[in-house]
Amino acid sequence: MLLTGGLKSLLPHVLRRIIRCNRLTISNTSGMAEGYKQANVVILHKSLADDFEKFCHANDGPLPLLHRSQAGDWKCPSLSSDSDIRTDCLQYRKYEHGACTGSLKSLKEYSEQLKDMVTFYLGCSFSFEKAVQKAGIPIRNVEQKCNVSMYKTSVPCYSVSMFHCNLVVTMRPIPESKLEAAVLATSELKEAHGAPIHIGDPGLLGIQDLSKPDYGDPVHLHPGDIPVFWACGVTGVEAIINCRAPLAFTHSPGCMFITDLKNDNVRPVGGVPQVQCISQDPLHFSIVSAEAAEKIKTLETLIGVDPGERGIVHLQRQGELLRACLALSHAGSVLITTGFPTHFTHEPPEENDGPPGALAIAAMLQALEKQVAIVTDQRAMDLNKKIMEEAVQLGILKKPIPLLSYQRESADSALMFLCENGNPGRPSRFDHLVAIERAGMAADGNYYNARKVNIKHLVDPIDELFLAAQTIPGVTTTGVGDGGNELGMGKVKDAVKKHIKNGDVIACDVEADFTVVAGVSNWGGYAIACALSVLRSCEIHDRYLRRAVGFPQTPSKGLWLPALPSVAKEEKLLKTLVQLGVRSGKTASLEMEVDGLPFYNTHSLMIEKLL
Repeated sequence: MLLTGGLKSLLPHVLRRIIRCNRLTISNTSGMAEGYKQANVVILHKSLADDFEKFCHANDGPLPLLHRSQAGDWKCPSLSSDSDIRTDCLQYRKYEHGACTGSLKSLKEYSEQLKDMVTFYLGCSFSFEKAVQKAGIPIRNVEQKCNVSMYKTSVPCYSVSMFHCNLVVTMRPIPESKLEAAVLATSELKEAHGAPIHIGDPGLLGIQDLSKPDYGDPVHLHPGDIPVFWACGVTGVEAIINCRAPLAFTHSPGCMFITDLKNDNVRPVGGVPQVQCISQDPLHFSIVSAEAAEKIKTLETLIGVDPGERGIVHLQRQGELLRACLALSHAGSVLITTGFPTHFTHEPPEENDGPPGALAIAAMLQALEKQVAIVTDQRAMDLNKKIMEEAVQLGILKKPIPLLSYQRESADSALMFLCENGNPGRPSRFDHLVAIERAGMAADGNYYNARKVNIKHLVDPIDELFLAAQTIPGVTTTGVGDGGNELGMGKVKDAVKKHIKNGDVIACDVEADFTVVAGVSNWGGYAIACALSVLRSCEIHDRYLRRAVGFPQTPSKGLWLPALPSVAKEEKLLKTLVQLGVRSGKTASLEMEVDGLPFYNTHSLMIEKLL
């Protein structure tokens, strides 16, 4: 019998011959024939073959189709010389009516049945191991001399006819410092499943316990390792089980068919990827192309100008817009709040910076088919209803957005508002909270405008929702502001106290996970809308969002591009706010201006630049 030493350097045709002679003591082909493609195998009746091929094309992350044979064809000259699919996998599984009825070393005894069966060769992540190692990244399962870990997830594949199942993934522990290198090394190898579909907490895929894989072996994580998940061809096995075909065969998970094809013929998919951490609890990283990240960085630079000369440059943290929008992109349900009653001697006391930016974010989230609601002060509900109705009339919103209010009635009011039965362990109503130009609570518990006037009597304690969100796993928050006294700016409160006029008194004490600082808060809202559009147009990010199952969303740009802010829409909205008595922040005038800056040639120009 041959032992494992030296197998990684053997040529594929030699390895196939050894496997055919049943002379190996190993249990999987990970690390063998380094640099050559390995394949998952599915063999089913020819009557099912067309639908299974469609299923593969509809889910090409887990099921990248390398070759489909003719019925009864045991050889595969496009992938290998002198191969025989009946004998050239280490081990096979036999399925009858969806049940595994045996493990086999050879399929030769089923040669008669195989005459009416079609073989599908599907790409495998073992193929990218050499590329990952070349990038200086350890392959923990190879180090630990075991099979890779494979898990069933809660992610449904795109169904075709009788083929339906949830995605199966492989997990490889990757040192955090090597995450981007791992993504880069695999993203171009589309026929080996390409880039990861999830980086971080396994619970986000519905995986409860990494020590109990559904297939393969448990792989030990070293300190500093992050679990990284790739789509897996064993998804095809799950599809075979669920279709309950009278007879089908697959490779045994980890026991791949080794091809003669090298991994040289790589195809770049959507540019160079970047990895960004968007949540610590649960740990969650996202992926975006360098091109999309650069565009969003440009948006962040554009809104960072300081027309009011307040010193906001000291509050800015590079990359916050990108991380905030990645978190929003992953969210399914978003709660937005705005409203700064700075003009306490007028009715209404609200300023006109905030609502337009909030509606710009809401419009894009609506177009991206996310659930969105707005929470505001009880006393301002009627005003906000009128603004909402006008936004629908003007075509800014597709339909009205639920308008909520929050009052503190007990110590756990915020948790009751956000979570089922007030339990932070249960799913939250919202994945992400956004505050834009919303009065924020200072360290002394009061709320101040820029002139250091306490306006607490006009502000409902919506800050409590942001404080409660810090205790709820899976809920992230963003604060958008232009002066440091806005909800969420607690993240930069030290800089506010040092560099902003009256900052020692007015600085908001409540932090958001992400802080977007703009010359005018509305600009921050416009930039978020634009950045969300950039992300949805990014092929790398879109694939990661949908876990590489189903079809790309990027061709559907027509669905969300109309939701972007425009000069015409924002001009009409500002006129509506003036008619409703909502005043400019700095001057309290009822003119076409925001924060004392004229709409024409200032705000209009910013919108054009962002677009």
